[in-house]
Amino acid sequence: MKAFLFILFILVNSYAQEFVKSNTCKGCHPTIYAEFYNSSHRKASTFEDKIHNAVWNLHPLKEKGTYSCAKCHTPTDLKLLNKLKEKKEALPVKNEVQTQEAISCAYCHSIKDIKKHSKMNENIVTLKDKVFYSANENNRDLKNKEFKDEITLFGMMKKKSGSPFHKIDYSNKNFYTGKMCMGCHSHLQNDNNFDLCRVDEKGAQDEETNCITCHMPKVKGSSTSIKITDTHRFHGFAGASKNQDLLAKYIKIKFKQKKEFFEISIKNEASHNLFLQPLRLAVLKVNVLRDTKTIKQENKTFARIIGKDGKPTMPWLANSEIKNNMIKANERRVIKYDFKLQENDKVEVVFGYFKVNPKMLKKLKLENDEESTKFNILKSEFFHSK
Repeated sequence: MKAFLFILFILVNSYAQEFVKSNTCKGCHPTIYAEFYNSSHRKASTFEDKIHNAVWNLHPLKEKGTYSCAKCHTPTDLKLLNKLKEKKEALPVKNEVQTQEAISCAYCHSIKDIKKHSKMNENIVTLKDKVFYSANENNRDLKNKEFKDEITLFGMMKKKSGSPFHKIDYSNKNFYTGKMCMGCHSHLQNDNNFDLCRVDEKGAQDEETNCITCHMPKVKGSSTSIKITDTHRFHGFAGASKNQDLLAKYIKIKFKQKKEFFEISIKNEASHNLFLQPLRLAVLKVNVLRDTKTIKQENKTFARIIGKDGKPTMPWLANSEIKNNMIKANERRVIKYDFKLQENDKVEVVFGYFKVNPKMLKKLKLENDEESTKFNILKSEFFHSK
């Protein structure tokens, strides 16, 4: 009997720890769910992200049956994570969690705190059943917000508050500063103790400007169908993969004409380097339009290339930077063009990026993939010469 009760206890707790499916949230949060469904968070697994899959196919841990990327790319897949903890073969299997719930709504809203580690940080997830963290400046002292009708104006008006499905904890300061993002987006070191990527944590301390205010800006539309609001936090997660147009405002381009040359400056107003992923390649394209002619100027590229012994390598082999001319946080980079402009010339400036450096396409077998080969325009402007 005791053995039966023990097994029952284990089963109940294992099921209790499963995350609520994201399509459950759609009933009360249709706009947010639609944004999430097309986001890089929902598509973070090897089955939905072609670039991640291409890197994983070359990773030596694949042969060893250890998908260590799961901690951030599919943290909702608890069966896979348990296998990793038990040091059993742990490879992603195509299922509903991997394709629909890789980084789910319930998972992100369950992050209580962040535990710092040298190689990568760790998300500490709450064990409270159906209690989700969220941010609301007007309710930040409420730890257990429940669904109820609130009566205002001496009982003449009623409005619904809270959620009928879950309780809300508005008191977690990490959801106001953006620190809750730093479990996965802070840094990652390989086995050579080399930083593959790192974000300055100062960008997740200020409530006015942080990860959330930039990558989840307030946009038009109600956050819920229960209590209509004018705006909500964008859950499409603006970045290099999706909705990069929302980040264009953090890039400022200026033109300065001299007698024998002209200059184009790019200001990165973000709190971190322009692109953090070492696969990215930023490109500045400048053309001079004169009458009916287009006079193309030399393309300027910006990248952080990692490698070993002076040669580019895959991330798990890298131990040094081969090149790093990426535009840094709050830096204004000025590029000089030795070209004499004439009166009525028009200067076309296009700044964008490749998600995968074209030199890496063949190695990753992505040369025929549209997403990987596409040049994404972040900003395009015209200037007139004098």
